[in-house]
Formats: sequence, C-alpha cells, structure tokens
Amino acid sequence: MASTHFDGLVSFYSALFSQSAHPYQPDRYAEFQLPGLRLAIFKPSAEHATQFEAPTSGAMSLCLEVADLDTAIAHLIDLGQPPPGPVMVASHGREVYVYDPAGNRLILHQSAAAFI
Repeated sequence: MASTHFDGLVSFYSALFSQSAHPYQPDRYAEFQLPGLRLAIFKPSAEHATQFEAPTSGAMSLCLEVADLDTAIAHLIDLGQPPPGPVMVASHGREVYVYDPAGNRLILHQSAAAFI
C-alpha cells in the first residue's frame, strides 16, 4: 500500500493490528505480518508521489476477517476511525466499511458461522 501519509498509516495499522511494524524503515517502509498476510506500506519517492494520490480508494478494498465485529468496530472508534455507515448482513456474514486515515477502504467481516 503506497501513501504519502506514511507516518499516519503506520500509526493506524500498528494500533489496529496491535503490533509494531517489522521490518520498519522510518519515512520509507513498514511491514505488518499477520497469519497468512503481510501488509506492506511504503512512501513513494517525491517524483512518483502524485501517481499514488487518489481522492477515493476506488475499487480496491482491503478485506479483513475478524472474530468479533462489534469489538473491532469499538477498537476503530477508539482509534478515531468510526465506520461511516451501519453494519450490513450478507450471506457470508456481517460486515462494515471503514476507511483508514489515507482514505483506503477496509471491509471488516465476521463470518456467518461466528455469530450464529
């Protein structure tokens, strides 16, 4: 994930995932390692920065499955990033859209089996 708002995103994802980035290169690169996933955040060079600026996240969504959607929403509210809309129920479970500080869309999803 590229962002000119590097420090804010690293802080947000550190708090969201309850872990420090590793490896971490200040003002350049941060990586979060989760089971089955590595999320890398980098700051593009100044000459390419405009290619990574977007007013919205477009079609890209980072989908994260959580064990308890209500707990995850409370955590996001504590981080100052509350969901702008309600929890939705789909055939695969409950989900909510949220946005990180750079405007990237996250879909937090709780499996239907987890709340039956």
